[in-house]
Amino acid sequence: MSTTAFRLALTGLAAGLSLALFQPAAEAAEGGPRPPSLNWSFSGPLGTYDRAQLQRGFKVYKEVCAACHGASLVAFRNLSERGGPEFTTGQIAALAATYQIKDGPNEEGEMFERPGRPADRFPSPFPNEQAARAAQGGAYPPDFSVLAKARTYTRGFPTFVFDIFTQYQEQGPDYIHALLVGYKDPPAGFPELLPGQHYNEYMPGHLIAMPPPLSDGQVEYPKGEDGQPQAPETVDQYSRDIAAFMMWMAEPHLEQRKRIGLQVMGFLIIFAFLLYYTKKKVWSRMPDGSPAH
Repeated sequence: MSTTAFRLALTGLAAGLSLALFQPAAEAAEGGPRPPSLNWSFSGPLGTYDRAQLQRGFKVYKEVCAACHGASLVAFRNLSERGGPEFTTGQIAALAATYQIKDGPNEEGEMFERPGRPADRFPSPFPNEQAARAAQGGAYPPDFSVLAKARTYTRGFPTFVFDIFTQYQEQGPDYIHALLVGYKDPPAGFPELLPGQHYNEYMPGHLIAMPPPLSDGQVEYPKGEDGQPQAPETVDQYSRDIAAFMMWMAEPHLEQRKRIGLQVMGFLIIFAFLLYYTKKKVWSRMPDGSPAH
């Protein structure tokens, strides 16, 4: 490497480290603490979705969140695909039929409503953004389809270095869970809240228009063989389940991606060993250790 290239490399490394060291300061300036890192079944290179958790998360979405938030990129039939909640075909058909889908035009040129079909996507609770803002006091409820991938936060130095090796990609679910459990009374000295504002510990700026959407016992979970709910019916558990479901909506093929990645890595390792032994075999025929011409 030339002296100039070496200096440029050192300059780039110093700039990167300087930026990383200032990340915690930038995070503090945003006004929110770092969301705690939770243990998710889908984390790491071998992670998979918890089917029961995805089904519970969908129940929370349908009974609580769907009143304000749409999922326009997800079709009903996706819920039955491998790697997701894996509902049965009959369950999906029955679920889709409970929705009214705007369709048309018909032979008279008019739009009409019909029962949903498995191929339909989840309809938005509002006809357009303006109607949504008018119903929510000016705030626009975001679509849930890819929100778990769109929401993130800085982890700072040196945490992000370890994230490279652990393949940490759960910023979105961590943030969503923290936001849902982060509603608190404003601390002393905090400016008085205006009508329609709520204090949230993890929201940048701590002000959020959405009131606390969850409460203990709000959603009834399926019972197990012992007659008890499959999971605690608490705000913390609801938040974990809906965050996991939103992660699946944002990346429904996560398990397939990881499976293919492991297969490719295995192939490359085997291929590397074959190349090494082939090279060793070819060079071993040369008495002076150099290849033949």
